[in-house]
Amino acid sequence: MNVALTGASGFIGRHLTPKLSAEGYDIRALGRRRVGEASFVPWDASREPPADALEGCGAVIHLAGETVAQRWTAKSKQRMRQSRIGGARHLVSALAKLAQKPAVILSASAVGFYGSQADTILTESASRGEGFLAELVEEWEAATRAAEAFGVRVVHLRFGIVLGRDGGAFPKMALPFRFGAGGKLGSGKQWTPWIHVEDATNLVVFALRNPGVRGAMNVTAPNPVTNSEFTRTLAHVLRRPALFTVPEFVLKLALGEMSEAVISSVRAIPAVAQSGGFQFQYAALEPALKDIA
Repeated sequence: MNVALTGASGFIGRHLTPKLSAEGYDIRALGRRRVGEASFVPWDASREPPADALEGCGAVIHLAGETVAQRWTAKSKQRMRQSRIGGARHLVSALAKLAQKPAVILSASAVGFYGSQADTILTESASRGEGFLAELVEEWEAATRAAEAFGVRVVHLRFGIVLGRDGGAFPKMALPFRFGAGGKLGSGKQWTPWIHVEDATNLVVFALRNPGVRGAMNVTAPNPVTNSEFTRTLAHVLRRPALFTVPEFVLKLALGEMSEAVISSVRAIPAVAQSGGFQFQYAALEPALKDIA
Protein backbone atom coordinates (compact mmCIF):
# COMPACT_ATOMS: atom_id res chain seq x y z
CA MET A 1 0.00 0.00 0.00
CA ASN A 2 1.16 3.55 -0.74
CA VAL A 3 1.06 5.82 2.32
CA ALA A 4 1.33 9.61 2.11
CA LEU A 5 3.17 10.88 5.18
CA THR A 6 3.53 14.51 6.24
CA GLY A 7 5.99 15.49 8.94
CA ALA A 8 8.36 12.67 8.04
CA SER A 9 11.36 14.75 9.12
CA GLY A 10 9.98 15.30 12.63
CA PHE A 11 10.79 13.25 15.71
CA ILE A 12 7.87 10.83 15.39
CA GLY A 13 8.07 10.78 11.60
CA ARG A 14 11.75 9.75 11.69
CA HIS A 15 10.86 6.74 13.82
CA LEU A 16 7.68 5.89 11.92
CA THR A 17 9.11 5.94 8.38
CA PRO A 18 11.49 2.95 8.72
CA LYS A 19 8.84 1.03 10.68
CA LEU A 20 6.28 1.45 7.90
CA SER A 21 8.85 0.53 5.27
CA ALA A 22 9.78 -2.62 7.18
CA GLU A 23 6.08 -3.53 7.27
CA GLY A 24 5.93 -3.34 3.46
CA TYR A 25 4.34 0.08 3.00
CA ASP A 26 5.60 2.41 0.28
CA ILE A 27 6.12 5.87 1.76
CA ARG A 28 5.46 9.09 -0.10
CA ALA A 29 6.81 11.89 2.11
CA LEU A 30 5.24 15.33 1.80
CA GLY A 31 7.13 18.19 3.41
CA ARG A 32 9.78 20.85 3.21
CA ARG A 33 12.81 18.59 2.98
CA ARG A 34 13.65 15.08 1.85
CA VAL A 35 14.02 12.33 4.44
CA GLY A 36 15.99 9.15 3.72
CA GLU A 37 15.12 7.14 0.62
CA ALA A 38 11.36 7.74 0.68
CA SER A 39 9.67 9.24 -2.36
CA PHE A 40 9.47 12.98 -1.74
CA VAL A 41 6.98 15.70 -2.75
CA PRO A 42 7.60 19.33 -1.63
CA TRP A 43 4.66 20.74 0.35
CA ASP A 44 3.92 23.24 3.09
CA ALA A 45 0.72 23.83 5.00
CA SER A 46 -0.06 27.17 3.36
CA ARG A 47 -1.47 25.45 0.24
CA GLU A 48 -3.05 22.24 -0.96
CA PRO A 49 -0.65 19.39 -1.68
CA PRO A 50 -0.39 18.53 -5.38
CA ALA A 51 -2.91 15.93 -6.49
CA ASP A 52 -0.26 13.53 -7.79
CA ALA A 53 1.24 13.39 -4.28
CA LEU A 54 -1.95 11.75 -3.01
CA GLU A 55 -3.19 9.77 -6.00
CA GLY A 56 -2.97 6.03 -5.50
CA CYS A 57 -2.43 6.31 -1.74
CA GLY A 58 -4.47 3.95 0.41
CA ALA A 59 -3.76 5.94 3.57
CA VAL A 60 -2.59 9.39 4.68
CA ILE A 61 -0.69 10.00 7.94
CA HIS A 62 -0.61 13.69 8.78
CA LEU A 63 2.01 14.59 11.41
CA ALA A 64 3.17 18.00 10.19
CA GLY A 65 2.52 21.09 12.27
CA GLU A 66 4.09 24.03 14.09
CA THR A 67 5.33 23.00 17.51
CA VAL A 68 3.44 24.19 20.59
CA ALA A 69 6.65 23.98 22.65
CA GLN A 70 7.48 27.66 22.29
CA ARG A 71 6.46 30.92 23.93
CA TRP A 72 2.84 31.63 22.98
CA THR A 73 2.69 35.08 21.44
CA ALA A 74 0.03 36.43 19.11
CA LYS A 75 2.31 35.60 16.16
CA SER A 76 3.24 32.09 17.31
CA LYS A 77 -0.42 31.28 18.02
CA GLN A 78 -1.31 32.39 14.53
CA ARG A 79 1.45 30.20 13.08
CA MET A 80 0.11 27.21 15.04
CA ARG A 81 -3.42 27.82 13.78
CA GLN A 82 -2.31 28.28 10.18
CA SER A 83 -0.03 25.24 10.29
CA ARG A 84 -2.31 22.82 12.10
CA ILE A 85 -5.86 23.90 11.27
CA GLY A 86 -5.03 25.43 7.90
CA GLY A 87 -2.79 22.50 6.96
CA ALA A 88 -5.50 19.97 7.77
CA ARG A 89 -8.07 21.94 5.76
CA HIS A 90 -5.77 22.11 2.73
CA LEU A 91 -5.03 18.40 2.97
CA VAL A 92 -8.70 17.41 3.24
CA SER A 93 -9.60 19.75 0.38
CA ALA A 94 -7.04 18.01 -1.83
CA LEU A 95 -8.37 14.57 -0.84
CA ALA A 96 -11.92 15.61 -1.70
CA LYS A 97 -10.87 16.21 -5.31
CA LEU A 98 -9.42 12.72 -5.82
CA ALA A 99 -11.42 10.26 -7.88
CA GLN A 100 -10.16 7.43 -5.64
CA LYS A 101 -10.03 8.49 -1.99
CA PRO A 102 -7.69 6.89 0.58
CA ALA A 103 -9.36 4.54 3.03
CA VAL A 104 -8.06 6.35 6.09
CA ILE A 105 -6.39 9.51 7.33
CA LEU A 106 -4.52 9.37 10.63
CA SER A 107 -3.95 12.90 11.86
CA ALA A 108 -1.75 14.05 14.73
CA SER A 109 -3.62 15.63 17.60
CA ALA A 110 -2.83 16.08 21.30
CA VAL A 111 -4.06 15.27 24.79
CA GLY A 112 -4.07 19.04 25.19
CA PHE A 113 -7.68 18.64 24.03
CA TYR A 114 -8.59 17.76 27.62
CA GLY A 115 -7.09 20.88 29.19
CA SER A 116 -6.24 20.48 32.87
CA GLN A 117 -8.68 18.22 34.74
CA ALA A 118 -6.91 17.40 38.03
CA ASP A 119 -7.25 13.70 38.94
CA THR A 120 -10.06 12.86 36.50
CA ILE A 121 -9.30 9.76 34.40
CA LEU A 122 -9.57 10.85 30.78
CA THR A 123 -10.52 8.33 28.11
CA GLU A 124 -11.21 9.32 24.53
CA SER A 125 -14.85 10.05 25.39
CA ALA A 126 -13.94 12.80 27.89
CA SER A 127 -15.08 16.33 27.16
CA ARG A 128 -12.89 19.14 25.91
CA GLY A 129 -11.09 21.22 28.50
CA GLU A 130 -10.39 24.93 28.68
CA GLY A 131 -7.60 27.08 27.32
CA PHE A 132 -5.86 27.94 24.06
CA LEU A 133 -4.45 24.47 23.42
CA ALA A 134 -7.78 22.72 24.00
CA GLU A 135 -9.51 25.10 21.59
CA LEU A 136 -6.74 24.69 19.02
CA VAL A 137 -6.96 20.90 19.14
CA GLU A 138 -10.75 20.96 18.83
CA GLU A 139 -10.59 23.04 15.63
CA TRP A 140 -7.66 21.00 14.33
CA GLU A 141 -9.61 17.75 14.74
CA ALA A 142 -12.74 19.29 13.21
CA ALA A 143 -10.75 20.27 10.11
CA THR A 144 -9.60 16.66 9.65
CA ARG A 145 -13.01 15.18 10.53
CA ALA A 146 -14.41 16.84 7.41
CA ALA A 147 -12.94 13.94 5.40
CA GLU A 148 -15.62 11.66 6.87
CA ALA A 149 -18.13 13.41 4.60
CA PHE A 150 -16.66 11.59 1.58
CA GLY A 151 -16.20 8.21 3.21
CA VAL A 152 -12.69 8.37 4.64
CA ARG A 153 -12.05 6.82 8.07
CA VAL A 154 -10.54 9.50 10.30
CA VAL A 155 -8.39 8.84 13.38
CA HIS A 156 -7.22 11.65 15.68
CA LEU A 157 -3.91 10.59 17.25
CA ARG A 158 -3.99 12.38 20.60
CA PHE A 159 -0.31 12.22 21.49
CA GLY A 160 0.90 12.61 25.05
CA ILE A 161 4.54 13.42 25.83
CA VAL A 162 6.50 11.15 23.48
CA LEU A 163 9.81 10.05 25.00
CA GLY A 164 12.89 9.10 23.00
CA ARG A 165 16.60 9.74 23.23
CA ASP A 166 16.96 11.52 19.88
CA GLY A 167 14.21 14.13 20.04
CA GLY A 168 10.94 15.21 21.58
CA ALA A 169 10.74 16.26 25.21
CA PHE A 170 13.22 13.87 26.85
CA PRO A 171 16.56 15.59 26.05
CA LYS A 172 15.20 18.89 27.41
CA MET A 173 13.73 17.18 30.48
CA ALA A 174 16.95 15.33 31.25
CA LEU A 175 19.36 18.24 30.80
CA PRO A 176 18.88 19.95 34.20
CA PHE A 177 19.04 16.57 35.95
CA ARG A 178 22.39 15.80 34.31
CA PHE A 179 23.72 19.04 35.83
CA GLY A 180 22.26 18.23 39.25
CA ALA A 181 19.54 20.87 38.98
CA GLY A 182 16.49 18.71 38.33
CA GLY A 183 13.26 18.93 40.26
CA LYS A 184 9.49 18.90 40.10
CA LEU A 185 7.40 21.55 38.38
CA GLY A 186 4.95 23.48 40.51
CA SER A 187 3.10 21.32 43.03
CA GLY A 188 4.17 18.12 41.27
CA LYS A 189 0.63 16.78 41.68
CA GLN A 190 -0.28 17.25 38.02
CA TRP A 191 -0.59 14.08 35.92
CA THR A 192 1.85 13.54 33.06
CA PRO A 193 0.60 11.52 30.05
CA TRP A 194 3.79 9.97 28.64
CA ILE A 195 4.61 7.27 26.06
CA HIS A 196 7.80 5.68 24.71
CA VAL A 197 8.37 6.53 21.03
CA GLU A 198 8.37 2.83 20.09
CA ASP A 199 4.89 2.37 21.53
CA ALA A 200 3.76 5.64 19.94
CA THR A 201 4.79 4.58 16.45
CA ASN A 202 3.45 1.07 16.98
CA LEU A 203 0.10 2.61 17.92
CA VAL A 204 0.06 4.56 14.65
CA VAL A 205 0.56 1.31 12.74
CA PHE A 206 -2.12 -0.32 14.92
CA ALA A 207 -4.62 2.39 13.99
CA LEU A 208 -3.64 2.17 10.34
CA ARG A 209 -4.30 -1.56 10.21
CA ASN A 210 -7.49 -1.71 12.29
CA PRO A 211 -10.60 -0.43 10.50
CA GLY A 212 -12.53 -0.47 13.77
CA VAL A 213 -10.37 2.38 15.13
CA ARG A 214 -11.90 5.74 14.27
CA GLY A 215 -12.24 9.09 15.97
CA ALA A 216 -9.98 9.98 18.89
CA MET A 217 -7.27 7.60 20.12
CA ASN A 218 -5.07 8.52 23.07
CA VAL A 219 -1.44 7.79 22.18
CA THR A 220 -0.28 7.46 25.77
CA ALA A 221 1.02 4.73 28.05
CA PRO A 222 -1.57 2.99 30.25
CA ASN A 223 0.10 4.24 33.45
CA PRO A 224 0.34 8.02 33.61
CA VAL A 225 2.26 9.39 36.59
CA THR A 226 2.30 12.63 38.54
CA ASN A 227 5.06 15.10 37.84
CA SER A 228 6.55 14.29 41.26
CA GLU A 229 6.74 10.59 40.40
CA PHE A 230 8.14 11.35 36.95
CA THR A 231 10.79 13.55 38.57
CA ARG A 232 11.79 10.90 41.14
CA THR A 233 11.95 8.18 38.49
CA LEU A 234 14.01 10.23 36.06
CA ALA A 235 16.43 11.23 38.81
CA HIS A 236 16.78 7.58 39.85
CA VAL A 237 17.43 6.39 36.29
CA LEU A 238 19.99 9.14 35.65
CA ARG A 239 21.52 8.68 39.12
CA ARG A 240 21.19 12.35 39.83
CA PRO A 241 19.54 14.29 42.66
CA ALA A 242 16.13 15.95 42.33
CA LEU A 243 16.34 18.59 45.01
CA PHE A 244 14.62 21.56 43.46
CA THR A 245 11.09 22.78 42.82
CA VAL A 246 10.31 25.21 40.02
CA PRO A 247 7.45 27.38 41.33
CA GLU A 248 4.51 28.06 39.04
CA PHE A 249 5.18 31.80 39.00
CA VAL A 250 8.71 31.15 37.69
CA LEU A 251 7.32 28.94 34.94
CA LYS A 252 4.84 31.66 34.01
CA LEU A 253 7.59 34.28 33.91
CA ALA A 254 9.81 32.06 31.77
CA LEU A 255 7.19 30.56 29.44
CA GLY A 256 4.27 32.97 29.54
CA GLU A 257 0.91 31.48 28.63
CA MET A 258 2.58 28.28 27.40
CA SER A 259 3.21 27.40 31.05
CA GLU A 260 -0.44 26.26 31.21
CA ALA A 261 0.51 23.28 29.05
CA VAL A 262 3.53 22.47 31.25
CA ILE A 263 1.63 22.44 34.55
CA SER A 264 -1.70 21.09 33.28
CA SER A 265 -2.91 17.81 34.79
CA VAL A 266 -3.92 15.30 32.12
CA ARG A 267 -4.58 11.78 33.42
CA ALA A 268 -5.17 10.33 29.96
CA ILE A 269 -5.71 6.59 29.50
CA PRO A 270 -5.42 4.76 26.11
CA ALA A 271 -8.82 3.08 26.36
CA VAL A 272 -9.23 2.64 22.60
CA ALA A 273 -5.85 0.92 22.25
CA GLN A 274 -6.45 -1.29 25.26
CA SER A 275 -9.92 -2.35 24.16
CA GLY A 276 -8.45 -3.23 20.76
CA GLY A 277 -5.86 -5.54 22.33
CA PHE A 278 -2.77 -3.39 21.76
CA GLN A 279 0.23 -4.64 23.73
CA PHE A 280 2.54 -1.96 25.12
CA GLN A 281 6.27 -2.64 25.21
CA TYR A 282 6.72 0.02 27.87
CA ALA A 283 3.64 0.20 30.08
CA ALA A 284 5.60 1.47 33.11
CA LEU A 285 7.74 4.59 33.27
CA GLU A 286 10.98 3.29 34.78
CA PRO A 287 11.70 0.63 32.09
CA ALA A 288 10.88 3.22 29.42
CA LEU A 289 13.30 5.77 30.84
CA LYS A 290 16.01 3.14 31.35
CA ASP A 291 15.75 2.16 27.69
CA ILE A 292 15.99 5.78 26.60
CA ALA A 293 18.66 6.98 29.03
